[in-house]
Amino acid sequence: MEELTGRERDVLELERRGFAGPGAKERAIREELGLAPVRYYQLLNALLDDPRALAHDPVTVNRLRRVRDSRRAER
Repeated sequence: MEELTGRERDVLELERRGFAGPGAKERAIREELGLAPVRYYQLLNALLDDPRALAHDPVTVNRLRRVRDSRRAER
Protein backbone atom coordinates (compact mmCIF):
# COMPACT_ATOMS: atom_id res chain seq x y z
CA MET A 1 0.00 0.00 0.00
CA GLU A 2 1.23 3.48 -0.87
CA GLU A 3 2.17 5.98 1.81
CA LEU A 4 0.29 9.23 2.32
CA THR A 5 1.83 12.29 0.72
CA GLY A 6 3.33 14.98 2.90
CA ARG A 7 0.33 17.23 2.33
CA GLU A 8 -2.08 14.45 3.27
CA ARG A 9 -0.17 13.80 6.49
CA ASP A 10 -0.17 17.56 7.22
CA VAL A 11 -3.95 17.70 6.80
CA LEU A 12 -4.43 14.88 9.31
CA GLU A 13 -1.94 16.49 11.69
CA LEU A 14 -3.85 19.77 11.59
CA GLU A 15 -7.08 17.89 12.36
CA ARG A 16 -5.52 16.36 15.48
CA ARG A 17 -5.04 19.80 17.00
CA GLY A 18 -7.60 21.85 18.88
CA PHE A 19 -8.26 25.44 17.94
CA ALA A 20 -9.47 28.16 20.25
CA GLY A 21 -11.71 30.86 18.90
CA PRO A 22 -13.44 31.43 15.60
CA GLY A 23 -11.23 31.62 12.56
CA ALA A 24 -8.15 30.08 14.20
CA LYS A 25 -8.38 26.86 12.22
CA GLU A 26 -8.97 28.64 8.91
CA ARG A 27 -5.99 30.91 9.62
CA ALA A 28 -3.80 27.86 10.34
CA ILE A 29 -4.99 26.21 7.11
CA ARG A 30 -3.95 29.25 5.09
CA GLU A 31 -0.69 29.98 6.91
CA GLU A 32 0.62 26.48 7.53
CA LEU A 33 -0.65 24.60 4.50
CA GLY A 34 -1.04 27.40 1.98
CA LEU A 35 -4.52 26.21 1.09
CA ALA A 36 -7.89 27.87 0.85
CA PRO A 37 -10.22 26.39 3.48
CA VAL A 38 -12.58 25.08 0.79
CA ARG A 39 -9.76 23.11 -0.85
CA TYR A 40 -8.58 21.87 2.55
CA TYR A 41 -11.99 20.43 3.36
CA GLN A 42 -12.19 18.80 -0.08
CA LEU A 43 -8.86 17.08 0.59
CA LEU A 44 -9.93 16.13 4.11
CA ASN A 45 -13.18 14.55 2.93
CA ALA A 46 -11.31 12.50 0.33
CA LEU A 47 -8.86 11.37 3.01
CA LEU A 48 -11.67 10.14 5.24
CA ASP A 49 -12.55 7.59 2.57
CA ASP A 50 -8.92 6.62 1.89
CA PRO A 51 -7.73 3.35 3.51
CA ARG A 52 -4.18 4.75 3.66
CA ALA A 53 -5.37 7.55 5.94
CA LEU A 54 -7.18 5.08 8.17
CA ALA A 55 -4.01 2.99 8.46
CA HIS A 56 -1.91 6.09 9.19
CA ASP A 57 -4.12 7.66 11.86
CA PRO A 58 -7.14 5.49 12.74
CA VAL A 59 -8.18 7.52 15.80
CA THR A 60 -8.42 10.83 13.93
CA VAL A 61 -9.99 9.35 10.79
CA ASN A 62 -12.63 7.40 12.73
CA ARG A 63 -13.47 10.45 14.88
CA LEU A 64 -13.88 12.63 11.78
CA ARG A 65 -15.96 9.97 10.05
CA ARG A 66 -18.34 9.91 13.02
CA VAL A 67 -18.64 13.71 12.93
CA ARG A 68 -19.26 13.68 9.18
CA ASP A 69 -21.85 10.92 9.48
CA SER A 70 -23.73 12.68 12.28
CA ARG A 71 -23.82 15.93 10.28
CA ARG A 72 -25.15 14.08 7.25
CA ALA A 73 -27.83 12.43 9.37
CA GLU A 74 -28.99 15.85 10.62
CA ARG A 75 -29.70 17.05 7.08
